[in-house]
Amino acid sequence: MSTFMAKKETISRKWYVIDAADKPLGRTAVEAANILRGKHRPEFTPHVDCGEYVIIINAAKAVLTGKKLDKKFYHHHSGYIGGLKTVSYRHLMEDRPEFAMTKAIKGMLPKNSIGAKAITRLKVYAGAEHNQAAQQPVALD
Repeated sequence: MSTFMAKKETISRKWYVIDAADKPLGRTAVEAANILRGKHRPEFTPHVDCGEYVIIINAAKAVLTGKKLDKKFYHHHSGYIGGLKTVSYRHLMEDRPEFAMTKAIKGMLPKNSIGAKAITRLKVYAGAEHNQAAQQPVALD
């Protein structure tokens, strides 16, 4: 018996919708990262991009457990001296909840061309409405 290896040309991609309302941000991110990577498929092959499309709705209603809203920070640097910017997750979830969810998912994907391609298949929306109704996405529990 030979080992099955998936090919990029033979993979059919589906669309999934994940509702993040009242769920921990990290748990939702894990679900999305596994689907984007293709790890839920029986024909998963590590060196082939066999993931699917993910739509996350209600990202603004995702929760952070414990005291993470005040003690967790997002840091970025402008590249100039003294250019470190720090934002608490309380402000980040109020202003840009889509970015917070995308950042969590991106950190769970591989840091190579497969991960870069997978993150392009992610659509995150702060509210309950999305623009991908024509793709007939399947709701994920």
